[in-house]
Amino acid sequence: MVARKATVRKSNSSAARGRAVASYSSRVKAKHAMKTKGAMRGGAGGRYQYELAAVKGTPAGTGYSTSHGGVVEGKRMLVGYIHKPRGTGSRMHTHKNEQFNYVVRGTLVGSVNGRKVVAPAGSLIYIPANAPHTLVAAADDEDVIFLAIKDLSQGIIGTAVDGTMAGPHYDPGFHPD
Repeated sequence: MVARKATVRKSNSSAARGRAVASYSSRVKAKHAMKTKGAMRGGAGGRYQYELAAVKGTPAGTGYSTSHGGVVEGKRMLVGYIHKPRGTGSRMHTHKNEQFNYVVRGTLVGSVNGRKVVAPAGSLIYIPANAPHTLVAAADDEDVIFLAIKDLSQGIIGTAVDGTMAGPHYDPGFHPD
């Protein structure tokens, strides 16, 4: 009697291959899902250079800030080219991400962890993860443009400290009509 070697047959059907590819794609997408609605995916389609001022704008503080601008997300960090009209900005909020804000134009005023911040163009603001902070574009200066650089423990949007998402901060005379 001759022993026969047991063989495992792999399915060669296109349906089986399609299911395997779909399963893999779902795992990859879930692992690298966008965390900021409206952000661009860094490196998508072989693209590695971005004109940040021209990247489609997205809200960057829905419910507590007037911040908005283009956001590009990689796998582990994001960069936003963020605009705040003068006399407006964020109410006190937090987020899980550690953050750096580099002020390109105008002046940001507010506080981080209870410490006063006055940051004119050329300044870098460090915001530790989970630190309560508020930043407003100075009313006596021009609109602010800043680069927001964050890890991707969450997207660009945080949560207001008071638990409401009732809107941004407006200095007197700067509230929209």
